Amino acid sequence: MTNQEKPPLTLGVNIDHIATIRQARRTTEPDPVAAAVLAELGGADGITTHLREDRRHIQDRDVRILRETVQTHLNLEMAPTEEMMALALEVKPDYATVVPEKREEVTTEGGLDVAGDVSRMTNLVEKLQGADIPVSWFIDPDPKQIKAAADTGAQLIELHTGRYAEAKDETTRHEELTHLRESCNRALALGLRINAGHGLTYQNVHPVACLPGMEELNIGHTIISRAVLVGLERAVREMKSIINR
Repeated sequence: MTNQEKPPLTLGVNIDHIATIRQARRTTEPDPVAAAVLAELGGADGITTHLREDRRHIQDRDVRILRETVQTHLNLEMAPTEEMMALALEVKPDYATVVPEKREEVTTEGGLDVAGDVSRMTNLVEKLQGADIPVSWFIDPDPKQIKAAADTGAQLIELHTGRYAEAKDETTRHEELTHLRESCNRALALGLRINAGHGLTYQNVHPVACLPGMEELNIGHTIISRAVLVGLERAVREMKSIINR
């Protein structure tokens, strides 16, 4: 495939923060399923949702209804546990992104240590991909983790862009972007498909969108924050315009 034939970068919209607002009052609104519909109307290419072990935002019922209603593709973010694997095998998302999870964290703080337990991670991949659920590892742009991700047999990785997004100056941001670019090239050489996410905003997303091999950006907080002011459809359209510019 030539550069001219390369399909456009896709946008996965994370709707967890809609559920966070709902759970603050333990009520029925706003509904993350309705948010997914509006995000798709705004041009989202996929819906991403993270069912955490403590159920702090998205609930099991949300995931089941989303599976029935999402018209694009559903990306289920999940911890590498037996409970979450059983739910994924039941719900059958279009792909599963496996992430680290700590009860005390506000949001995911870094990439998963796939290299620390390749045998267990390989077993997870075999079970999920054996059920036609492609696995994506959410990992830091680290050569060791990229190699381990490939060794498990997973089809995808999602590069954690947190250090790039949180860089305090242009020099550091450039260094982190270089690490991401090198990681993309390494992943492509190993036959991995590449997504990215975490901390991306309307202001910093474009350089990441231009990285080699990048297929999809999963973005939540900045879009939902913008949607509070301008509406969800418009917020999604604006992000799509930036990444496909």
